[in-house]
Amino acid sequence: MWINKKFQNLLSKLVALNSIVILFVIILAGISVKDYACFLVNSEQVIGKELVDTLNSFLWKIGILSFLLVGVFHYITVKKIIAPIKELTEAAKEIKAGHLPKKVNVQTTGEINELINNFNAMTEKLKYVQERRDDMLRDIAHELRTPLTNINGYLEALQNKVITGTPELFGSLLEESRRITRVVELITELNSWHPDYLFLEKEFKPLKVNIILEDSIKSFQLKLNKEFNNINIKIDESSIMGNQDGIKQIFNNILQNIVAYNIGDELSINAKLFKEDYIITFSHLGEEIFEQQKDLIFERFYRIEESRSTKTDGAGLGLSIAKGIVDSHGGDIGVNTDGNNHTFWIKFPLDKSNSMNK
Repeated sequence: MWINKKFQNLLSKLVALNSIVILFVIILAGISVKDYACFLVNSEQVIGKELVDTLNSFLWKIGILSFLLVGVFHYITVKKIIAPIKELTEAAKEIKAGHLPKKVNVQTTGEINELINNFNAMTEKLKYVQERRDDMLRDIAHELRTPLTNINGYLEALQNKVITGTPELFGSLLEESRRITRVVELITELNSWHPDYLFLEKEFKPLKVNIILEDSIKSFQLKLNKEFNNINIKIDESSIMGNQDGIKQIFNNILQNIVAYNIGDELSINAKLFKEDYIITFSHLGEEIFEQQKDLIFERFYRIEESRSTKTDGAGLGLSIAKGIVDSHGGDIGVNTDGNNHTFWIKFPLDKSNSMNK
């Protein structure tokens, strides 16, 4: 519909231009014939059939001349209007061929300028998506290469009778296999929250989010008690529209990340209503996160240090999955940090149909 509207505006411009050209030809020819007729009658004393023949001949000449002059003007003007569209067409062909085109840089105004800006923004988005896809494929290959190399090495050694099988060896092979399985499962879970498939697989209903948060904290109670000497929890009641398993996974992933990278002895968890949102914060002292990294930690496979993945046996997908689930609920997630003092925050829109939030 948007494209149709832009097309109609462009068509209106061309119709207006054609109308102006036709009017200009008529006016130019009419004025020229009138002035020439007056000249012939008043100055040359030409009348009768001779006047008619002379005017007919002049009309043909001035008509052809006007047509040529206005035709050139019309051609230049239309070419200027269509030039940006030709640039867009060539760029679209590049995309169709599987290549990302350069930025369309044509000076124009109005709807065409808006179309070019939107096309350039789309191209930048495609470039970003392609880069992220390539990064993801490299990361997946990296995640799977180590366990597969280990498994292949052990199996080749067993086949060549360099080593003999023992329960410890088979246990190591099993752990490597499980690591591969975990990575695949995490990728599957992450993709299941993609907007194109979300509502085909996930059930959304009114939920008491405070109860889900309390249950998640209880399931981590032993780990939290072991890691922290002081735990402060304040949770307000509220209801949101969401998927219960997804919401619980968000909290579990955040708590798991906190436990894995904590270096302090105090944890604060607060959940409260603020205007039309339910905001949950987790504050603790953790391993250093630089300012430029605080948004990147929610990207797929991103790790601040490679050693941290080894330490926690993670794949760099936990926070990315949490972000995907939060986004699917129309919320937002992030972290505020000064380096070591971290506050992870989650914001959910309230379920306005529930009286609890009114």
